[in-house]
Amino acid sequence: MHSEFWNTRYAEPGYAYGTAPNAFLVSQARHLRSGMRVLAVADGEGRNGVWLAEQGLAVLSVDASDVGLRKAQALAAERNVALGTEIANLFDWVWPVAQFDVVVAIFAHFPPAHRARLHASMLRALRPCGLLILEAFTPQQLKYQSGGPRALEMLYSAETLRTDFADAEILELEETLTDLDEGPYHRGQAAVVRLLARRAV
Repeated sequence: MHSEFWNTRYAEPGYAYGTAPNAFLVSQARHLRSGMRVLAVADGEGRNGVWLAEQGLAVLSVDASDVGLRKAQALAAERNVALGTEIANLFDWVWPVAQFDVVVAIFAHFPPAHRARLHASMLRALRPCGLLILEAFTPQQLKYQSGGPRALEMLYSAETLRTDFADAEILELEETLTDLDEGPYHRGQAAVVRLLARRAV
């Protein structure tokens, strides 16, 4: 069901969320160094994974949608970079442990029954001192029509993330308003939460 929704969306012409990387991710470029291994969670059509690859990083993009990942590979080929992809139902995927320098989760929203466990899996996928870069919509997003889940329980507050990532060092955590220009499905003012966290040694 989950993959069917995304396959339908990604089968539409063009790129649902554009081909440019997420602005918050780009703002964290100072933490990225060529050769780092990166896990891009729920990377869809690959706009973020491909940008990371363009920075010289070794990227694995995982997503439930094979349609999205095929478009990610096409975008990578167009940009002349290598992108690893894996079709994965993240709810039962065997998450890697201590294999990545960076984990990126941009607008990857999970239901409450799975959220904390999957966030913990992201943290465990990092090597010691590895970084997590995450942006998501907050409950305030229900006031806006710029994208994201329309169910309150699928949206994240700063306090939710502080709790889920209590075992990490929180470097940045804020709720803010931003203007999205990320393809037809993310456009306009939006209420987001942004997190930069470091796995402990």
